[in-house]
Amino acid sequence: MKRRHEVLFHQLESYRSEILGVLENVTEAQAEVIPKGFRNNIRWNLGHIYLDQFLWIQAVTKEKAGVPEQFNTWFGYGTSPANFTADTPSIEELKELLKNQPSEIKTTYGHRLEEEFPPTEMGMHTIEQVLIRTIFHEGMHLQTILDLKKCMK
Repeated sequence: MKRRHEVLFHQLESYRSEILGVLENVTEAQAEVIPKGFRNNIRWNLGHIYLDQFLWIQAVTKEKAGVPEQFNTWFGYGTSPANFTADTPSIEELKELLKNQPSEIKTTYGHRLEEEFPPTEMGMHTIEQVLIRTIFHEGMHLQTILDLKKCMK
């Protein structure tokens, strides 16, 4: 694996650890709170982060990624906790999925990072480019989670 790919996966794992650290003392009840001025809660943000990474990999490769079908209904763009059902994963389940996702992506796609695909609407044509974009996206949602936590104090 090229050095820059090692760095990319290190960043993916580091940022993911940061999010999981922020969630350390968040209860299921707190994860459900939607403060005034917000559209979603912590639980939704976690599911969305998980889903987004796989959706973009799927968008570039045109191959089915390992995300459960219902995730798009619960956590896709434009959805909200109003879409949750009794089957929607709990915060603990989502934390476990998020914890395992970087190594799952590395195992499944690590050898294909530079493989060329037809470009997405954002012009991305490699999995490497997708991961760079999703790390940025994850950082935006980390800030939202921090803001949500701040509003709960």
